Amino acid sequence: MTEQDLYKLKFPIGEFEKPNTITKHLINEWIGSIEALPQSIISVTKNLSEEELNYKYRPNGWSIKQVVHHCADSHINSIIRFKLGLTENTPTIRPYFEDRFAKLSDYDQPIDTAISILNGVHKKLGVILRGLNDDELKREFVHPEHGKHFSLEETIGVYAWHSNHHLAHIKQALNYKGKFN
Repeated sequence: MTEQDLYKLKFPIGEFEKPNTITKHLINEWIGSIEALPQSIISVTKNLSEEELNYKYRPNGWSIKQVVHHCADSHINSIIRFKLGLTENTPTIRPYFEDRFAKLSDYDQPIDTAISILNGVHKKLGVILRGLNDDELKREFVHPEHGKHFSLEETIGVYAWHSNHHLAHIKQALNYKGKFN
């Protein structure tokens, strides 16, 4: 496989690009994508066998099971980041080693617990995000890994992209049946 092929497998919907202007309409679309993720994952994974759940989305990538558990962990962190941004003055959030999380024993377990987490977190997150006013959307936090400030409105876009990015990974793993020649 070429580097270009591997890039497309890693980023099947491309990388997140912050638009120059973030409109209310765009924010509502993004929130809709975030709210839809749990049901989208359920729809795609509900009849998968254990073998299919272990399909990888790219060479040396995560399995479908790991992707679902990662989404739960990542989006637990997202709601905390939003809440910190709303309740503190430009807080510095805490990053985590997602690659190390993916090696923990809970990532080998059935995905039902991760889906339960996603259902609850996304329901709460939807309520919080739909309730943000213009001033709250402009609030920021600092991500030390990137060394920059992120506004909450941009972060909504990042997590909408993240939701769609990993949903595309799951579909990609199924399309390739976990085999890359």
